[in-house]
Amino acid sequence: MSGKTTRETVTQPVPDFDRLLEQYQTAVLRVCYLYLCDRSQAEDAVQETFLKVYRNLDSFRGESSEKTWIMKIAMRVCYDMNHSGWYRLINRHVTPEMLPEASVPFEEKDDALTHAVIRLPIRLREVILLYYYQGLKVNEVAEALGISQPSVSQRLKRGREKLKDALEGRELDE
Repeated sequence: MSGKTTRETVTQPVPDFDRLLEQYQTAVLRVCYLYLCDRSQAEDAVQETFLKVYRNLDSFRGESSEKTWIMKIAMRVCYDMNHSGWYRLINRHVTPEMLPEASVPFEEKDDALTHAVIRLPIRLREVILLYYYQGLKVNEVAEALGISQPSVSQRLKRGREKLKDALEGRELDE
């Protein structure tokens, strides 16, 4: 032996697209809908998200969970759509009844919370959606949004404060 160590490359298996679509499509639709506040735009965002997932399956390195990777793609798609010129012309009034089917039925208190989340500024809404609605950890939210973990923690704190104020009848102005 020459004393040289070789570094073995461990490759992650390429995820099965059909399984990813089945497993995450509804979750992505809900997040996109709450982000964009428009059903048809959310459906377009889901389609674009999974098109990008399909095209990049072979580049998934397993450095994050599949869910984090897919949500990162979805958030980028929504961000891009949100910043396009024609998007600003859409009526973005959303009600909980308009949301895609949830795995458990909504209760009345959920309606008020959903309305409050929808009314949050986008920077706070996106961390609330990923952390509470999608169950991502702070580090996964940070990775999905391309921001630091302290920023995620700060936005979660501010988002919770604004939601508390909204549910107590105060305004959500930033």
